[in-house]
Amino acid sequence: MPHQKSKKIFIYLFLFLIIGTLNNKDINNYHFFRIDTISIKGLDEKNNNKLSKDLNFLKLDNLFFLKKLKINEVVGSNNLIENFSVFRKYPSSLEIIISKTDFLAKIKKDDKDFILGSNGRLIIASHETLNLPFIFGNFEIENFFNLKKAIDETKLDYNEVKNFYSYKSGRWDIETKNGLIIKLPKDNLKRTLELYLIFISENEEKKINIIDLRQSNQMIING
Repeated sequence: MPHQKSKKIFIYLFLFLIIGTLNNKDINNYHFFRIDTISIKGLDEKNNNKLSKDLNFLKLDNLFFLKKLKINEVVGSNNLIENFSVFRKYPSSLEIIISKTDFLAKIKKDDKDFILGSNGRLIIASHETLNLPFIFGNFEIENFFNLKKAIDETKLDYNEVKNFYSYKSGRWDIETKNGLIIKLPKDNLKRTLELYLIFISENEEKKINIIDLRQSNQMIING
């Protein structure tokens, strides 16, 4: 550790001495700090390579005067990305670490299949089979995330959801993989789901098709 620390200090001192003897124009033209390698990590190999090619225009730019806005425009436009960090690796490398968005649900829009990511963006669905719930109906993404947050704050297993049904009023129905329909109110989603979980845990042996929780303090069961 002491050896590594002293080595870093030496490198920083070396860079400081170089910078101190050059003006901005000199540094910008100084080939020692030109970017020649761009490394992308966090996506699959295909998308890493594509993003790296999209950033090739940065090569030969100077690391000191790198404009992150350029990177944000390219990387930020990729719907697969939740967030990312940019690291300068002196003397001539750029490394971008990406956190990939989580796939939450499948939807159909304009007769095309999409996947909704945790970043709130729609990703064109590939041909691979994904075990994700399907969302039916028009919905506001923020409205869906409110429902997802309520689910995550309870013990309801999101992986057991087969379909979501959205209504113009802003409320939702949930269909489980067991075929149970849960009709939810527009508000108080967390509390309503907790009441549902208490009821279902006490009635595991009963065959229930629909649980209607739309009315406050009222539960209608269809078996």
